[in-house]
Amino acid sequence: MFPTLDPLLHSELRLAVMSLLVSAEDAEFPYIKEQTGATAGNLSVQVDKLSAAGYIEVEKTFKGKKPCTICRITPIGLKAFEDYVTALKSYLMVK
Repeated sequence: MFPTLDPLLHSELRLAVMSLLVSAEDAEFPYIKEQTGATAGNLSVQVDKLSAAGYIEVEKTFKGKKPCTICRITPIGLKAFEDYVTALKSYLMVK
């Protein structure tokens, strides 16, 4: 029997966001958008879903007079990501 893959992380874009945030202390929205190739609207929706689940924190601030959205992974999000990767590896080891 295989472990269940977290449906929240099984989305390509949400998984990409989490992967970026695992390796960075934090990331600004435009950087995540550029790295994932997502539209601003779609990325915003997916960031909201990750935030609502407690997987990431979203900080809205300003750089000068321009709004700046910073995302960072939470300990809960890191654990969920690690569990997802472990579960995925179990699927790949099947012969």
